[in-house]
Amino acid sequence: MKAPRVTLDQWRTLQAVVDNGGFAQAAEMLHRSQSSVSYTVARMQEQLGVPLLRIDGRKAVLTEAGDVLLRRSRQLVKQASQLEDLAHHMEQGWEAEVRLVVDAAYPSARLVRALTAFMPQSRGCRVRLREEVLSGVEEVLKEGVADLAISAYNIPGFLGSEMSPVEFIAVAHPDHPLHRLQRGLNFQDLETQMQVVIRDSGRHQPRDMGWLGAEQRWTVGSLATAATFVGSGLGFAWLPRHMIERELKDGLLKPLPLDKGGNRKPVFFLYASKDKALGPATQILTDLIQRFDAAPLDAAPVTPA
Repeated sequence: MKAPRVTLDQWRTLQAVVDNGGFAQAAEMLHRSQSSVSYTVARMQEQLGVPLLRIDGRKAVLTEAGDVLLRRSRQLVKQASQLEDLAHHMEQGWEAEVRLVVDAAYPSARLVRALTAFMPQSRGCRVRLREEVLSGVEEVLKEGVADLAISAYNIPGFLGSEMSPVEFIAVAHPDHPLHRLQRGLNFQDLETQMQVVIRDSGRHQPRDMGWLGAEQRWTVGSLATAATFVGSGLGFAWLPRHMIERELKDGLLKPLPLDKGGNRKPVFFLYASKDKALGPATQILTDLIQRFDAAPLDAAPVTPA
């Protein structure tokens, strides 16, 4: 790659001349001599091979080429400053990245609000979000490739902070044979029907979400696929209420009238890695996740500062 002939300092000098209306004003702002500023801009023009400024009376104004180049240089200088700020923050212990793994059943609306509030405080820290199902969250956390984890399971060896429960509802299409019975349902009724279950993304000790042990079952890879199958009349399943609110409202899905167990409310937990102490960015994100977990799902969205 060809090395640039013009330095960031030269672009900053040109910006100062234009923004302050002349060489003398720029020199005062930059705490440099006027001759040094003039030489820097002259040298730039020589290196680039195009005139950047012309003198109009006593004021230096941009040429057409200078206007185009200066506009592009502003973003370049801004990015360089942000890079220097990030290096400074990292020197002070600020993380370059936070790795968050979340059970796919956890309400994404809460995460969106937490991440939206995190953005203006992030100082360039990225968030790597990964979704897993059931024991997949536990495996990622134990493998040390996550800083934070949200799971509905009690993970051995980790102390989790309790979060809100997520409601799962046993549902089927309104025309499903179980609804046509027009009475309360029991375990034996479900045992004879097709159940849609979610495949555990864990590799070592996978589980099937809510499987009743019936012979007839379809295993799918995501909650969204399960909702699509059930909404099309292909079996029944326990699905998170927050994912199927619209289908319930529109009558595309209908809760099964179970004598017991029709609703499940597993409590979720927020875990942190044991391999390293929480850095400042991770701690801020942790606090925001807990804050918006406690807020109602229909609360007003957060606008970044």
